[in-house]
Amino acid sequence: MTDDLDSVGCALTPPLLTPEQCKELAGLYDEVHRFRATVDMARYRFGSGQYRYFDHPLPDVVAELRAWFYPQLLPIVREWALRLGRPAPWPDSLEEWLDECHRAGQTRPTPILLKYQADDWNALHRDLYGDLVFPLQVVIGLDRPGVDYEGGEFLLIEQRPRAQSRGTVTSLPQGHGLIFTTRDRPVKSSRGWSAAPVRHGVSTVRSGLRHTLGLVFHDAA
Repeated sequence: MTDDLDSVGCALTPPLLTPEQCKELAGLYDEVHRFRATVDMARYRFGSGQYRYFDHPLPDVVAELRAWFYPQLLPIVREWALRLGRPAPWPDSLEEWLDECHRAGQTRPTPILLKYQADDWNALHRDLYGDLVFPLQVVIGLDRPGVDYEGGEFLLIEQRPRAQSRGTVTSLPQGHGLIFTTRDRPVKSSRGWSAAPVRHGVSTVRSGLRHTLGLVFHDAA
């Protein structure tokens, strides 16, 4: 996992959720009371499709995944900060980190459920939400590529120093996660380490229905 993150800025995980858990999570999309906001991407020129931000309390499986991932990713982001000569403000637990976010005015939960239908897509972007940012995030596929939908690959575009941008395309298996860079990542250069800006998005869904769960490890202002 660490090698893939260091080389391309993203890494697939083993299965995290069973097919039954994936179906249950995707089914929450219609339970509007569980969410604090709904975003129509076309309205804001973010692409086409829709996503919803979970409200408190988060579903148990979402809260558990978020709390489990944080300490796994922490050594990586601290090493990246060291390479780039940046502060590493992230404490040892997610609870402590979210407390810091809340004291800074970032109080709104950021886990999201996304839904794409045929012809939907997601424009290249970053999920920053405030001054306090965790450098990695995770998206988990809830449907089966090639069965429940066609297209809809995950896109990662890296702006390399003094070179043309590089793209990475990933098809996300059901129940698997993709860890990826939130804002930028360290890349080796002749003068040491530099930060390569990264954006992510989703290619056009050609048919079917695609749901994903997004886990961001900082809350929103």
